[in-house]
Parts: sequence; structure tokens; C-alpha cells
Amino acid sequence: MAMMASITASYAQKALVLYYSETGSTKTVAEELQKQLGADIETIEATKPYSGNFQETMQRGQREMQSGQWPELKALKSNLSKYDVIFLGYPIWFGTYANPIQTLVKSNDFAGKTIVPFCTFGSGGLNTSSDALKKSLPKAKIQKGYGVRTARVASASKELDRFLKENGYKKGTVKKLPEYSAQKPVTEAEKAIFDAACSSYQFPLGTPSTVGKRTTDDSTDYKYTVKSRGFDGAESTSTIYVTVGKQSGAKPEFTEVVR
Repeated sequence: MAMMASITASYAQKALVLYYSETGSTKTVAEELQKQLGADIETIEATKPYSGNFQETMQRGQREMQSGQWPELKALKSNLSKYDVIFLGYPIWFGTYANPIQTLVKSNDFAGKTIVPFCTFGSGGLNTSSDALKKSLPKAKIQKGYGVRTARVASASKELDRFLKENGYKKGTVKKLPEYSAQKPVTEAEKAIFDAACSSYQFPLGTPSTVGKRTTDDSTDYKYTVKSRGFDGAESTSTIYVTVGKQSGAKPEFTEVVR
């Protein structure tokens, strides 16, 4: 395969990693970001903490969404005016950023700041939460973000290294990833890879109809077009990404659902 162009990046602006974490997954990513960037870091804290129990947190979150009464936050210690770029982290709740971020963006317009979203999720939500930030913070510049499934947080270190370098936040050179091939009907073997990656997920993800592929130094990646039905019975189409590492015994993993 022909050598692909490399991407060289360097970054010198003042950065803050600002994040909310409920179970510790987003904290893990935030601390890795801080380590790789050498940036300042601060946790967003609710005055009345959530319980940490999934069901109780979701029930409280739903009540807050229905009432529009978002959680009160402890005052930030960081002086946001000192920073050029803010890496804003959160878990995905109900398809978008967690409720404490709702409070944050309603009390800070981040005018003139560059905001880089990063998030953890069960299946996806980076695209929807980034779009929501653009609407909520029209005076800020919302950049391309990074997201990782909670089940794959161990992969964040290597993925963040690439993300930071290819987007200009960290010095270094990375090889540009190839594009996915054109979509084509799924073969039985490709369907088996999809099933191995997705069948254990707690909710049905649908049936793949077409797929594109790419090969990198570390993996073979698949981009599936998937048809499914929602709780209302309506048919929808999503994109599901699956990766299979080249190391011996590597199992297919789905990395993200884009709805």
C-alpha cells in the first residue's frame, strides 16, 4: 500500500481540561488529556451530587429535563479568561451532554473561546452533543471532538495521541488514516464481524445492509450502514463503526453509533 501523507502538528495556546464525570470514565479520559497536553485541569461538581447509581441518576436526570430545573454547580476555581482553548468533557445522557453541562453552558457563554468537546458513552453521542454545544454557545468556536465508549476507555490513550496531533493541539507527526471504501452489500463474513462486535450490547442495534472498509497499521475498520426500528416502530438508519485489531486473538469491537 502506498505511503500516506503525514500530519505534523504543534500547539502553544493556554489550555484547560474542564470536565464532569459521574462514574469515573470521563475522569480517566480527562486525566489522560491533561497528561498529554500538560494543561490545567478542573472537575465540574454538582452542589447536590448524583448518587452514582445508574437508575437513580437517570431518574433524577429525567426529572430535571422535564422540569427544566438543572442542577446547581459549585463555583469554578479556574479563571476561564486565562485560557484560549477549553477541552470540555462529559458523559452522554439521553443522547447529549450530561445535565451538569446544561447548567454550565447556561451560566457561561464562553465568548471567544475555542471549545473542544470530549465524551464517554455507551453507544454514541459525540455528534449530537457537539451540535447541541454549537447551538448553546454561539459565541464560542466549537471544534471537532473526541468520543470513546465506556467499554473502550483503555484505548483512549493511543486514540487521544492521534486526535491531539492531527488536530494541532500537540506536537508530533501521525500518518493520515485512509478513507473508507465505498459502501457495498454486506457479506456473510462481514455480518458475522458485525454480530461479534454488537450482539452483546444491551440494546438491539439493528441489521447491517452495507459496509465500507479500511486497513490501518493497527486494525481493519468497518463502517456499517444499519437499519433498525425505534420504540415507536419507525424505521431509522444509523452508521456503526467496528474495529478489529491485528494482534493475535483480537476480537471485533464496535466503537461508535452515529444516529
